[in-house]
Amino acid sequence: MGTKFNRSVLIKLLLLQCLSVLSEAQDSDFFYFVQQVTDTSMSEAQDFDFFYFVQQWPGSYCDTSQSCCYPTTGKPPSDFGIHGLWPNYKNGSYPSYCDPDNPYDESEISDLISSMQENWASLSCPSNNGSTFWSHEWEKHGTCSESVLDQHGYFQAALKLKSKVDLLQILQSAGINPDGRNYTVSVIASAIRDGIGYTPWIACNVDVAGNRQLYEVYVCVDTSGSSLIECPVFPQGDGKCTSSVEFPAF
Repeated sequence: MGTKFNRSVLIKLLLLQCLSVLSEAQDSDFFYFVQQVTDTSMSEAQDFDFFYFVQQWPGSYCDTSQSCCYPTTGKPPSDFGIHGLWPNYKNGSYPSYCDPDNPYDESEISDLISSMQENWASLSCPSNNGSTFWSHEWEKHGTCSESVLDQHGYFQAALKLKSKVDLLQILQSAGINPDGRNYTVSVIASAIRDGIGYTPWIACNVDVAGNRQLYEVYVCVDTSGSSLIECPVFPQGDGKCTSSVEFPAF
């Protein structure tokens, strides 16, 4: 992996050098933009500050104008599912697609597939077995943590976090159930904070009737991918939530 990574970095360094020579003949703002993109893509895998671990509620994913398709393996459990484990920076930006020479390889995670089908299911259409979803998550996000977690370690870390952050159990213990009723976002966040000891960030989406609904929950994890931490920064905006949101059934 090191040889492939160094070759990729060398190519990007040569590109940056060429751009430097041409910079006087180009618009300065454009060159700065290209330089920033190049610098970000060159970031070493360990050059990030924390992970977002994101889970989503399938009922909210499906209850939109785009609807959903169950996986070829069947309807997933009525539980929060993993969306991703995403390296991030404290300034709110994030690295992505850090190593094109290390593509998703399902043979490296064959022992995890059954657990991923249950806990990390794809609901996109057309129906699929999840491999396209997992490939995207590894290649966009996982490659940016590959000095800490190889492919097997990356997916295994997310599955372990899912067991540690049992959102449905936490919410139901607080009387918050996926029954189509509305709940206050602050109450949802407080219940999760009480359950895991750290403050979450809540994201919402809109159902076919135009109602805001609980969609995703973000928590933060240290760079080892194993321990929860307080989030150094939350995503920008209000997560499209109103003060009270629906928690739909699935």
